[in-house]
Amino acid sequence: MDIKKDIKSLSLSELKAEMELIGEKAFRAKQLYEWMHVKLARDYDEMTNISNNLKQKIKDKYEYTSLKKLMVQTSKIDGTKKYLFELSDGNLVESVWMKYHHGNSVCISSQVGCRMGCRFCASTLDGLERGLLPSEMLDQIYAISRDTGERVSNVVVMGTGEPLDNYDNLLKFIYMLTDENGLNISQRNITVSTCGIVENMKRLADEQLQITLALSLHGSTQEKRQELMPIARKYSINEVVDACRYYFEKTGRRITFEYSLVGGINDTDEDADNLCQLIGGLNCHINLIPVNPIKEREYVESEKKDIQNFKNKLEKKHINVTIRREMGRDIDGACGQLRRRIGGQK
Repeated sequence: MDIKKDIKSLSLSELKAEMELIGEKAFRAKQLYEWMHVKLARDYDEMTNISNNLKQKIKDKYEYTSLKKLMVQTSKIDGTKKYLFELSDGNLVESVWMKYHHGNSVCISSQVGCRMGCRFCASTLDGLERGLLPSEMLDQIYAISRDTGERVSNVVVMGTGEPLDNYDNLLKFIYMLTDENGLNISQRNITVSTCGIVENMKRLADEQLQITLALSLHGSTQEKRQELMPIARKYSINEVVDACRYYFEKTGRRITFEYSLVGGINDTDEDADNLCQLIGGLNCHINLIPVNPIKEREYVESEKKDIQNFKNKLEKKHINVTIRREMGRDIDGACGQLRRRIGGQK
């Protein structure tokens, strides 16, 4: 039996080629693309200007990705919403919608599970199941746009999964999300987070996109980083920071460093000094993240005075730094709290 192609993962040019293959005119591709990526149709039946004959033809030939919304939790603190979606194979992913004064942001997942094993993160506890297709990444945004009735202006690929471990699908997702024929979100409003897969950071740099690259650093030395992030055994801290320099040289885009402050582990004066030396001279911004507790680990967040002291030390060295305002913490929607299993289910 032929495996059906995933129609929502096809670019407009690919869709035009498909329409020609099945004996349809190229303008049909534009109509279909608009229904999927602008009008955010949930299925073929919502496409009112497509004939029943063509609908049947494409239903038989193409899979239509449409995530099933299982649950929405809304934060009582800040109105952040966490969505639980079911994929067509029964796997689950989570996404987070955050309302800021400058627009609405959606944090999406790029994989079902994760194999990176970062010690303070819930998303990696069950390992990796699979990478998400471009359509499955896009439809997290589409489903949330439909549900809230509001436009999404910023997208952060920082949910479950390591985006650069799903490189080809991620790249296609970015091109489709920023395509003028789709949602047309500016590349500058997209952030991709990575824990540091060096060769793919360089590949991404060579694409010369205008997206923001955010590196999960979390340690000021190789030893500290390795304690928290197993990937540091494969790529040294200097290699990863060099890849960030390369990204900046190729794109001119300021690098963001994510640094989770773990009480007594990586929040000392010495850590701050080491961090300043490590990233000195690089056009960057540091996001200090008070680590979010997860029940499976014993890590605790740093004391408020230690967080402020750490920030002050970096600022004295003229490093651009902010303490991240955590959104959705009461619904486990904050950094490092998303997970693959819900209540013991996959």
